[in-house]
Amino acid sequence: MKKFMLFIGGLAALLILLANLGPMVLLALSVWLLYICFKKFISTDSTAAKIGWVIVGLIVLSISFSNIYAVLGVAAAYALYLIYKNWNTSESSVVHEIRDDDDPFTNFEKQWAELNK
Repeated sequence: MKKFMLFIGGLAALLILLANLGPMVLLALSVWLLYICFKKFISTDSTAAKIGWVIVGLIVLSISFSNIYAVLGVAAAYALYLIYKNWNTSESSVVHEIRDDDDPFTNFEKQWAELNK
């Protein structure tokens, strides 16, 4: 049942990722262009050039805000990674730690388990 649910979740995440692939590319491109605009803004000395780079940066920022829902595609890619990572783990891989301390309830459980052997 666990593998079936992982398969269904992976299929849904894959469809979301494929649907948002174009906006993800445009978002990455606009973030890269914003970085270039910022670097050019910092490196120039002219006031007119700084105003021009601010205007270009605001245009590119509006493009990046229009593709902000591409973050869903990034979340879907992360979900696919987690599903891939958990695909081969068994359900009984939980490790229980047995501590030797003076807690009476722990000692009772240990003695009860020894009596039932």
